[in-house]
Amino acid sequence: MCDRRVVIKKADMRRTMQQEAVDCAKQALEKFNIENDIAAFIKEEFDKKYNPKWHCIVGRNFGSYVTHERDCFIYFYVGPVAFLLFKDG
Repeated sequence: MCDRRVVIKKADMRRTMQQEAVDCAKQALEKFNIENDIAAFIKEEFDKKYNPKWHCIVGRNFGSYVTHERDCFIYFYVGPVAFLLFKDG
């Protein structure tokens, strides 16, 4: 992926955790080509580090409307790929 510009659209999350989400997304993009695999990787990493239940949606075109725990939400882009990561439950 050539364009790696990061744009955080909305976040309710500590800045350090936001950076971890972005770093994890970049790592997933390097490892995987399929969006489901990218999302699963990020979800599993955040479940391990911050306890379950994290949810991750990855793609170039999707809509969403979710509820989340306080301080556990981020919506951002890495290049043209959008990432929605949040904890609920």
